[in-house]
Amino acid sequence: MSEKYDYLIVGSGLYGSVFAHEMTKAGRKCLVIDKRDHIGGNVYTKDVCGINVHKYGAHIFHTSDRKIWDYMNSFAEFNRYTNSPVARYKDELYNLPFNMNTFHALWGVITPGEARAEIERQKKEAALPEGVEPRNMAEAAIQLVGKDIFEKLVKGYTAKQWGRPAEELPPFIIKRLPVRFTYDNNYFNDAYQGIPIGGYTAIIEKMLEGVEVRLSEDFFKRRDEYMSMASTLVFTGMIDEFYDYCYGPLEYRSLRFEDRILDTDNFQGNAVVNYTEYEVEYTRIIEHKHFEFGSGDKTVITYEYPSLWKKGDEPYYPMNDEKNNALFAKYRALADREENVIFGGRLGEYRYYDMHQVVGRALEDTKALLNG
Repeated sequence: MSEKYDYLIVGSGLYGSVFAHEMTKAGRKCLVIDKRDHIGGNVYTKDVCGINVHKYGAHIFHTSDRKIWDYMNSFAEFNRYTNSPVARYKDELYNLPFNMNTFHALWGVITPGEARAEIERQKKEAALPEGVEPRNMAEAAIQLVGKDIFEKLVKGYTAKQWGRPAEELPPFIIKRLPVRFTYDNNYFNDAYQGIPIGGYTAIIEKMLEGVEVRLSEDFFKRRDEYMSMASTLVFTGMIDEFYDYCYGPLEYRSLRFEDRILDTDNFQGNAVVNYTEYEVEYTRIIEHKHFEFGSGDKTVITYEYPSLWKKGDEPYYPMNDEKNNALFAKYRALADREENVIFGGRLGEYRYYDMHQVVGRALEDTKALLNG
């Protein structure tokens, strides 16, 4: 079969859709395929009872890069949603990220000086030997916010989310959690954030205008045929699967979602409530209408359950610990020898990207190809 397309793009998530949009705009012919029956990858949203439901977990777009923000706003108008999750530990409620509201609820402190003093006291109680850096997430968390916050808000949630105790996780994971000595419940430090009015699916639809898209197509079932159809392959799936797990499978975390439609206008009063007890099986409940300040007499909630990934499951989070990063380096070496294959996105690059990072990487890659 002769080549018909310049690019075959496997996956219609953010990376694949941005790539297809930019290349089509530049006059290249693209074919996008996806094994799911819808476009959008994990940012896919579906209208349920007039509410845009995030079918694969909460997605709040945030960035400090004005160019990326303007780029996304060229496809949709974003609202002013600010991510301010609540953490529930047993019958106690705390604000996230860790801030003065959290510290006041825990210790009754009022000033930043009082909060810092309490954290320092707890850090000294669990001090590491001089010159020793935190060796795992548990040590890093205690050195960052003290034992109380670690025990109530980090320990159980982390064990559920990653499937292993904090003592077995790399210390850098805790760095994703902001700590503030202000009464500010805004989770992100970025200059821009919001939810696209009308949902993410509408953005992907606009990105893919004029692009041939085939859904419910498994690349691996017709690999040779698809590879022959285009000059270059853009692969956004799992890099280890692409190479038939020749060095062994990389580790991922998977998720399971349970959606419920409720006959109430407001179930929990917030878009995201995290459940930090290990004994509660789900990590959070998402109430989707609050992302877009919805009204109406019904609501849709989603229970999010983390799970161990195994072949055949949907991978969501790469396990970027030392062992898996070393294994990925072997696959990366194979990828670097490819002349006509590009790997992109969380799974293709085995990196814990946020949405703005995926968009930025796709824009960088397309620009480099077009200018090369």
